[in-house]
Amino acid sequence: MNFRVMLVDDHAVVRTGYRRLLELEGDMIVVAEHASAEDAYGDLPRLLPGGLDVVVLDLSMPRSSGLAMLGRVSQRWPLLQVLVFSMHDNPAMVQQALRAGAAGYVTKSNEPDVLVRALRRVALGERGVLSADIVAEAAAPAAPPPHLALSPREFEVLRGLVEGLTLDDIGERLHIATKTVSNLQSQIRQRLGVNTAIELLRYARRHALFETA
Repeated sequence: MNFRVMLVDDHAVVRTGYRRLLELEGDMIVVAEHASAEDAYGDLPRLLPGGLDVVVLDLSMPRSSGLAMLGRVSQRWPLLQVLVFSMHDNPAMVQQALRAGAAGYVTKSNEPDVLVRALRRVALGERGVLSADIVAEAAAPAAPPPHLALSPREFEVLRGLVEGLTLDDIGERLHIATKTVSNLQSQIRQRLGVNTAIELLRYARRHALFETA
């Protein structure tokens, strides 16, 4: 049995290295690779149904984020397995990815064979597949911080705000109306107990939510 894989990562060196790694396994075929989530999403109708088993997806990419793509994929193709492969080990990021529909999550700090094993498990239909470092980080605190209650869409809006994007830019990235982004911004501030953009940025820094924060 051959598992058909799509690689989505904006670093060509990473894609090339893991394409070679996976194809050496003998039961994995890389049928597509893309440098952006938007391009990958646009290519899925060509491969589905029947021509793809797993998407290996980075989260931080230009144009449309991996987390936004996850939500769109889970709505349109709920049976397609997506394995997140990311530099982020923050529990909030992991939780949002799983909420958005990811079948598993592996960080890039792991050895290559960890990704291979996780990919094979996900390809066979398993869900909740996590690398060991994620399991260690995922121990819930006694009093969970408020950002853990954000929805995946709210979390992506928060990311855009922290990055300094305009409401229009965030709407374009997430494929939603600017007014919707504005409403989500208000909800996020209320949930996090902040009133200004500066307080929002300080909150993100305090909780180390994003590498740009």
